[in-house]
Amino acid sequence: MSSQDIPEENLPSTQGDAHATAVAVAGDPFADPGLPPHEHRIQDIDERAAKRSERVVAFFFVLSMLATVGFIASYVTLPVDEIVYIFPIGHISALNFALGMTLGVALFCIGAGAVHWARTLMSDVEHADDRHPIAAEPEVKAKVLADFKQGAEESTFGRRKLIRNTMFGALALVPLSGVVLLRDLGPLPGTKLRKTAWAAGKMLINQNTNQPLRPEDIQVGSLTFAMPEGMKEEDHDFQKEIAKAALMIVRLQPENIKDKKELDWSVDGIVAFSKICTHVGCPISLYEQQTHHVLCPCHQSTFDLADGGRVIFGPAGHALPQLQIKVNDKGYLEAMGDFAEPVGPAYWERG
Repeated sequence: MSSQDIPEENLPSTQGDAHATAVAVAGDPFADPGLPPHEHRIQDIDERAAKRSERVVAFFFVLSMLATVGFIASYVTLPVDEIVYIFPIGHISALNFALGMTLGVALFCIGAGAVHWARTLMSDVEHADDRHPIAAEPEVKAKVLADFKQGAEESTFGRRKLIRNTMFGALALVPLSGVVLLRDLGPLPGTKLRKTAWAAGKMLINQNTNQPLRPEDIQVGSLTFAMPEGMKEEDHDFQKEIAKAALMIVRLQPENIKDKKELDWSVDGIVAFSKICTHVGCPISLYEQQTHHVLCPCHQSTFDLADGGRVIFGPAGHALPQLQIKVNDKGYLEAMGDFAEPVGPAYWERG
């Protein structure tokens, strides 16, 4: 229905406003012409048209809710490795395409519904307001509250229950998309950070030769890097596990070992310490034979391997964890368990 179909007695008169504007402009070419005559929309004068617009807005909000449900369903049901062909995009991950489309539709429909609501049902009358000082006077505050109340009434928010309820539903469901994405953070780590691949009976494997180590393979003053038996570089979790289990082995003269526990956990002066710096987790690789000190190249934290791996310089917070070792029946070095405390940056101090 157009404005021509509405009886003339239902249409507001704008001839007086137009005449006043024309007179003002004719008398003074620089005068403020004021606002143009307001043209009423079909929804302002026909409740059936307003109801149609209300249903359109509600349709957008309901479609947003359905798209959000589709987002969650796609995330749960579609496999990560499934590839589909979508014209004209080509081959693409089915999961990524479904998540992008459903979330995009959900957000677009909320915006489209809000825009259509504002353009067809909320008041579109323009008001000119005089400038006023920044400090609000009581009268201004009262006027703002009155304008807000009037705007709330003109928005038909309280009267259009269908729009209100569907909008609340759409806005309530959309955040669930972000909540579901938290699933990718995986399960809580639990005690995983406190444990490494070392366990009782696991032999020390030379990282360079991939052969088990014997005591005679390690010379006084040498630095050897080792990993647990059974760990292979081609394993998909090798980097994650070696980041915790990397071991450095040095041989000292037993009489040079100052710490009694370190001596008890060694074999003929062979001591095994974590290679992971306790500052920020860099791999330690610099060894000074005469002082028995090891240096982290990242921030120069220095540890004394003859005194329990304690920190003697730099920002590291605590000593390097030591691995207790022994010689098995076949003459190879093996671990007697895991590290006594978690390796790496001050994690164990936090919990």
